[in-house]
Amino acid sequence: MDLSLHTSDIHQAVATALSEDIGTGDITAQLIPAENLAHARIICRERAIIAGIDWVNEVFRQLDPSVAVIWRVSEGQWVRPNQTLFELKGSARSLLTGERCALNFLQSLSGTATLCRFYADMVAGTQVKLLDTRKTIPGLRIAQKYAVSVGGCFNHRIGLYDAFLIKENHIMACGGIQQAVAQAHIIAPGKPVEVEVETFEQLDQAIDAGADIIMLDNFSPMAMTQAVEHTRNKTNGRVKLEASGGITNASLRSYAETGVDYISIGALTKDCKAVDLSMRLI
Repeated sequence: MDLSLHTSDIHQAVATALSEDIGTGDITAQLIPAENLAHARIICRERAIIAGIDWVNEVFRQLDPSVAVIWRVSEGQWVRPNQTLFELKGSARSLLTGERCALNFLQSLSGTATLCRFYADMVAGTQVKLLDTRKTIPGLRIAQKYAVSVGGCFNHRIGLYDAFLIKENHIMACGGIQQAVAQAHIIAPGKPVEVEVETFEQLDQAIDAGADIIMLDNFSPMAMTQAVEHTRNKTNGRVKLEASGGITNASLRSYAETGVDYISIGALTKDCKAVDLSMRLI
């Protein structure tokens, strides 16, 4: 994901986080004389991939631009337990006020990136791309999808606006796959059109209707292999296939080896565990 396209989202996410945390003011920080300076070190307590540097920088840019943020690691880097990630120098009040917001972003996004690398390693050597879903923390859609890419996985659609995903209820409401796909091409020509199918009959209907991507829902690995061969023979590779539903850690590799183009996994963003970080004044 190109973060340069989403700088306004980073700004807004940080502004919201600071507002909900600080409110009318950090009353505990007011115990410290305003002129006091401090030097802090932020340490990672476990092995992880770091993601979220831009969000941390933005926290202190908005809170107090005079605070120096000195990074000792790079985005996407593996770090070891007890490794220093960055240091802060400046107003003691500002360092303590911004600590939690900054670490919340960094621990959550690093957790997402680390989990994604775990999944990416499971399918290494295959052609499949693991995709995230819209099962993200509200307000952190862009941030989490960015972390997914840092971890070596890929982004599905960002939201409901940049691609069609026509599922069972859409198909029923539209009167069929053919009608739904045809209407999609009219509403937003050029936008990717994906259709979810549950049978080989529906697979052929989606191909004939002109879908760009077809999601094979709850197909077994054997059926998936047959669907891949059938679709490639029929479309000469024009239509891409995505696997979804019923895929576990134990079966992921089997699905990846079917030759399917994509596998979507909601766990990439909804099951991530925050990385353990701590800040200590020096």
